[in-house]
Formats: sequence, structure tokens, C-alpha cells
Amino acid sequence: MNRLAPEHLEILVREPFQYLSAIENAGAIFLGPYSSEPVGDYFAGPNHVLPTNGTARFSSPLNVDDFIKKSSVIYYSKDASLRDGEKIMALARHEGLDAHARAIQIRLEKEGNPRG
Repeated sequence: MNRLAPEHLEILVREPFQYLSAIENAGAIFLGPYSSEPVGDYFAGPNHVLPTNGTARFSSPLNVDDFIKKSSVIYYSKDASLRDGEKIMALARHEGLDAHARAIQIRLEKEGNPRG
């Protein structure tokens, strides 16, 4: 099932909870004979918007986090920049983003790093 990554997965066995930890890729998992797809889609489930066509391998069902705006906050110290600057430049150059590498190089040169 993990490779198939179904939109809906019904586990209809005597002890369905014993298999739950083995499931990594499914949009919605229905456990036991009374937890059918319509129960989850219309009444007990959080919503009916689920990843389809195997996209449950890398995507999750629609949830409250999809409606919350988030920002990444990055702070790098001078010491960390000097320590990791060359690695950052190498990654940027590997992706062909020379201006990104140059942005780091300028900062390293400003700090007197001769290798920047």
C-alpha cells in the first residue's frame, strides 16, 4: 500500500490498529468494518480533500495548516557565515546561481576572508 499511496485505504481485519504504524502513504486510513469511506468523507473525517493518484507518497490531506500563513525566519551569525560561507557558495554555484554565490562572497570579503 505504501507504494500505491491510495487516496482512501480501508483496513478490514480483526485488529486493524496493529497495522496502522506500517502505513506511511495514504490520504485517509479507515480502520475496521464500521469506518467506511463515507463515514470519513461526510461525517467523522476532517475533510474530503485528499491526495490522489499516488501523491500521498509526498503530500498530505488538506488540513488546518494549509490555511495558516507561515514564514521562515533565518538568522546566521558572523561566525557561522565565515565557517559555512564556502559551502554555501559551492551549493549555489552547483545550482548555477552565481549571483547567490556572489552575495555570500561579498560578505566574506567584507569580513576579510581571503578565500571568499
